[in-house]
Amino acid sequence: MKHALVTGGAGFIGSHLAEALLARGDRVTVVDDESTGSRDNLAGVLDHPRLVYVQDTVADPAVVERLVADADEVYHLAAAVGVGLVAEDPIRSIETNIYPTGVILDCLGRRHRRGDRVKLFLASTSEIYGRNPKGQWTEQEDMVFGQTHLARWSYGASKAIDEFLALAWWRKRGLPVVVGRFFNVVGPRQTGAYGMVLPRFVEAALAGGPLVVHDDGLQVRCFAHVADVVRIVLALMETDQAVGRPVNVGSDRPVTILELARRVVAAVDPAVAIEFQSYGEAYGDDFEDCRRRVPDLSRLRGLVDFEPRFTLDEVIAELVAWKRG
Repeated sequence: MKHALVTGGAGFIGSHLAEALLARGDRVTVVDDESTGSRDNLAGVLDHPRLVYVQDTVADPAVVERLVADADEVYHLAAAVGVGLVAEDPIRSIETNIYPTGVILDCLGRRHRRGDRVKLFLASTSEIYGRNPKGQWTEQEDMVFGQTHLARWSYGASKAIDEFLALAWWRKRGLPVVVGRFFNVVGPRQTGAYGMVLPRFVEAALAGGPLVVHDDGLQVRCFAHVADVVRIVLALMETDQAVGRPVNVGSDRPVTILELARRVVAAVDPAVAIEFQSYGEAYGDDFEDCRRRVPDLSRLRGLVDFEPRFTLDEVIAELVAWKRG
């Protein structure tokens, strides 16, 4: 029986991951400061005999040292979430992303020097590609960020620092690290509180509208169901060839944001209106966005056997049902 530590395990993705680890027979410790996560996300497993829930911060070295001490695997998902939070409080986002990663790596490094091989999964993001203009991104693409006075790019830059640090521990010290670059992940338990577009659309449609589409709505994104993403994460952690190689994680089926809004309207109420709003009105004049964000999943498919089990319309229908419930 493995002992898995999940940081940010009361969050949207983290709670689904914790459930999957329990389902495969692991002993699981979840740590979350509940700044954006909620223990309600774990309501179905909080009394599970193999789950330990810790409300605390992984920015505290003493807490991390204690939790890492007997873990066989660490899944580091604790991070700032959502474009809304990044725009509102970039200092919090940067510090939340960078400092705890260093603390976790230091603690794992000490165990590694004692001969304990503890594998780390680092949840990274498609944001590290910035505004790279290519139509589809492989893991070898350059990072293309805007100016430093534009807070929008601070999130991707801070997660890139996480990757640099984790991969340096792999190259220089041999610490086994798997880096997953999440593209848009959606599903039950995700809220629109921090700007996540699909739950924001669903919540607006269920409230009678309107759905607010930023800019012209022709931005292109890909949306993967959280269950598919969790399957990928677990498979990558079982694959030695994934160590030390960032991997795009998500769907490669593109859709415009305007089309996404139309599909949500069709699923909820065709009479609901769609309105448009500039980025400046939504997030301030220092906001920029990326027009197209589509992953190349060749490396992922070369490492693990993966095809998505959920279509976008199925994801929308499930999210609508969950929000109604």
